Amino acid sequence: MQYTNGNITRIARNTLFLYVRMFFLVLISLYTSRVVLNTLGVEDFGIYNVIGGFVALLGIANGSLNVAVSRFLNIEMGRGHNENLSRVFSSSVSIHLILALLLIVIAEAIGPWFITHKMTIPENRLDSAIWVFHCAVFTFAINLISIPYNACIIAHENMKVYAYVSILEAILKLVIVYFLVVLAHDKLKLYGLLLMIVALVIRITYQLYCRRYYAESHFNWIFDKEMVKKMFGFISWNLMGSTSVILADHGVNILINIFCGPIANAARGIATQVNSAVGQFSNNFLTAINPQITKRYGAGEMNNYRNLMFQGSKFSVVLLSMLSLPIFLNTEAILQFWLKIVPEHSVCFVRLILLFTISEAFSKTFTTGLIATGNIKKLMIYVAGARLLNFPLSYLSLYVWGIPELTYCIAIVLSQICLLLRLYLLKKYIDLDMVSYYFKVVLKMSFLIFLSYAIVYCVMNGINEKSILNIAVESILVEIILVFLVYNIGCNIQERKYVKVIIQKVINKYVH
Repeated sequence: MQYTNGNITRIARNTLFLYVRMFFLVLISLYTSRVVLNTLGVEDFGIYNVIGGFVALLGIANGSLNVAVSRFLNIEMGRGHNENLSRVFSSSVSIHLILALLLIVIAEAIGPWFITHKMTIPENRLDSAIWVFHCAVFTFAINLISIPYNACIIAHENMKVYAYVSILEAILKLVIVYFLVVLAHDKLKLYGLLLMIVALVIRITYQLYCRRYYAESHFNWIFDKEMVKKMFGFISWNLMGSTSVILADHGVNILINIFCGPIANAARGIATQVNSAVGQFSNNFLTAINPQITKRYGAGEMNNYRNLMFQGSKFSVVLLSMLSLPIFLNTEAILQFWLKIVPEHSVCFVRLILLFTISEAFSKTFTTGLIATGNIKKLMIYVAGARLLNFPLSYLSLYVWGIPELTYCIAIVLSQICLLLRLYLLKKYIDLDMVSYYFKVVLKMSFLIFLSYAIVYCVMNGINEKSILNIAVESILVEIILVFLVYNIGCNIQERKYVKVIIQKVINKYVH
């Protein structure tokens, strides 16, 4: 990778803004999750979790559209074709508005019947569940039509604004918690309504900012046939990938509700909250680096394109593991400190979802790199096809054994299969020995992560009391060991140089 001041400074600055955002979001999210769980109760918390997942299941195209808008904006910026940005943006807004209306019509036609006749909801909570469903549908539609504005900000790599608006959203959700506690009303209904209002406020904020600072975001009701054709050609294949992700997440959550009930959904919701907080460490880095990967491909800089993918993959796994390992070592104690009420299955769910997320982190930048090429037909046929197996295999395992933890085990195995498929597809664009890479990078990094965990587990195994001090000591120790092993064994000379450059820039800016 060429260590230009522009590339490194931009990625480091944007990552810093995103970490400031993450710090506030994690603190507020963990606090609000605890209060919401205790205020709603385990059963209602599980109901909201599965209802929200059902609405997301109906909006399968959401992920495809998000990726499509970001990809087309970044490609035009990389090529320097600023005159095409307005066409891309206005066409994408038109598409999102139409799809939001379709989503509302389809969801309202199917949803109440499905909730009443197919899902496991206590009879005395059916009315509240359907109310929450209506709120969740409109919340999802609002978020859907916000996608072009979010994508515009990220494409311009203006992570400062993205961070500030996200912090505003977190603060508004903190206000929701206050109203939940003080208002005497059906808490589940109130929670759904307030979340819908917050989504509307955030959508208006993004739109006002974009209209003021980005000329291409002044929406005109146009339907550029050529642009829409290109976007839908891209979306049609990417939709298969989004379908596989939605079914593996929210679809499996509905299966768990049908076979195991809302308490298991509550445990899965807790695991998702923990994973979301942890995952933001690597996601922040990826959010900063992904636009660079797409722009480097658009500019024809294949060497930078290649190196950004490989280094981004390795560093995102390390960042994720640094926070995951302390939680993995002390899952039960952390959940007790955090929640007080810990739903059944929560401990196993948290550990398994962290393993799954680390496994997925190896693939994230490769997916971005493949999408940047625009040739995603094989990506969707191979990778999304393999991931689609998650839903039927989860159904089969729940039907035969009724053990919800098996659904995560299936997801982890399929995640590694999908990684190998992505590496195989990348051979067309870069010089890659996929077998060598898998053994020298993926298995090597996995071994170093496991070794860090094993060392600390053996050293601290004799200490039965899980006090805050012991948890802190274990956390610091495992991170020191992990960083030492990865830097000295897991990184090559070029990657060590990259780390030194970033550290030196941070020291020069904030110390001297």
